[in-house]
Amino acid sequence: MQVLNKSNENKNEEGILIVVEGIDGSGKSTQIHLVDRWLRSKGYDVFFTEWNSSETVKEITSKGKKKASLTPMTFSLLHSTDFADRYEKNIYPLLRAGYIVLADRYIYTALARDTVRGCEKSWVKNMYNYARKPDIVFYFKVPIETAVNRIISGRPKLKHYEAGMDLGLSKDEYESYRIFQGRIVDEYESMVADENFIVIDGTLEIERQQNTVRRNVLNILKTKNKIHDIIS
Repeated sequence: MQVLNKSNENKNEEGILIVVEGIDGSGKSTQIHLVDRWLRSKGYDVFFTEWNSSETVKEITSKGKKKASLTPMTFSLLHSTDFADRYEKNIYPLLRAGYIVLADRYIYTALARDTVRGCEKSWVKNMYNYARKPDIVFYFKVPIETAVNRIISGRPKLKHYEAGMDLGLSKDEYESYRIFQGRIVDEYESMVADENFIVIDGTLEIERQQNTVRRNVLNILKTKNKIHDIIS
């Protein structure tokens, strides 16, 4: 698979890249879908993409997960391949075409999860060094117990890698999940200042969160001279 050369980064790109990050159960997906509907209703050209969704890579990843045979490095490489496929086919071309690209998870997910799994952070960063820096990143912050309870309340059983069982954190999948997610939170927290994350309190009412997100999105639209008179 051909990956775009970093020297082409930002050249002639007129679109806007909006990213949401956070652990499972943080509420980020709900918020980005609301932004998606809002922007489309106002006449903007919008493309939505989510983590680990490339059809090219999905089958291979699924087989590896079912067999529980993925090492941390293999896991990392598969996700980076998935991202590269989506970036080359969709994200980069649509940004150049002037679209607003909404990403439910971006390279920061890899940095957090792969680092927790023991991969060298500099190595992970290097795999994604071609990717355009987002115009804005929303980090949805919630207490670990709140996020965990949201997830496990609706799932009779957690998946092996989802629960971090490959790391040997605990023999109990729910305890392993709590520990795993807690470590991912620590990694996210370490990126907040350096990556200029806008932190959203994920425990607030959905409408209050969305109002904060929209205000920040409007600021980006104004900065990029993409504001529509009809938007509100």
